[in-house]
Amino acid sequence: MLRTRQRVGHDILLARHGRSIASMRLDRPSNSVVAVLDDGTVDRAPNLIAADLALPAGRTGLTSEDCKVLGIMSAACAGLGALMVGSVLAMVQFGEQLGLTEAAQYLSVY
Repeated sequence: MLRTRQRVGHDILLARHGRSIASMRLDRPSNSVVAVLDDGTVDRAPNLIAADLALPAGRTGLTSEDCKVLGIMSAACAGLGALMVGSVLAMVQFGEQLGLTEAAQYLSVY
């Protein structure tokens, strides 16, 4: 079951009004959550804990540290993949001399 992401504004409005909330929606232009209460009044709460809180600039939500870690992990996986492909090609190249082709033929018997 998929659940929507809980925002700070949801928590603030739930703490203020509890069960008297009829519906809630996200107001993206103002970055706040708007709640319609049972009596018809409307209340809104911001999604920021602090006004000077540094948020990621991009749409992806990744910070520069996240990009560095993802880059390092991608490079490590690419390097490991290249090493594995190189070892397979080396086995094909030198397999005849080392007798690996005969061993591979006998492996299918088991």
